Amino acid sequence: MNVDITLPDLGDDAEHTVTVSSWMVEVGSQLAEGDDLLEITTDKAAFCVPAPQAGTLKECRVQEDQVIEVGDVICTFEV
Repeated sequence: MNVDITLPDLGDDAEHTVTVSSWMVEVGSQLAEGDDLLEITTDKAAFCVPAPQAGTLKECRVQEDQVIEVGDVICTFEV
């Protein structure tokens, strides 16, 4: 079964628009819950976005240097 993974809310004071800095994994990688997926940056800081569940990365839905918002689909997992 494929599951879309979205950019999580980064907290009350965090920006809601971020830039994708880099992907930490490649399509086809098997991930455990909590493994780093990608790095994002805001005007204030850089963050790693963890996998919310275990699965295999099937598709990256955003590209490096792309500006995205909380709730946008970032990738698809096969679980």
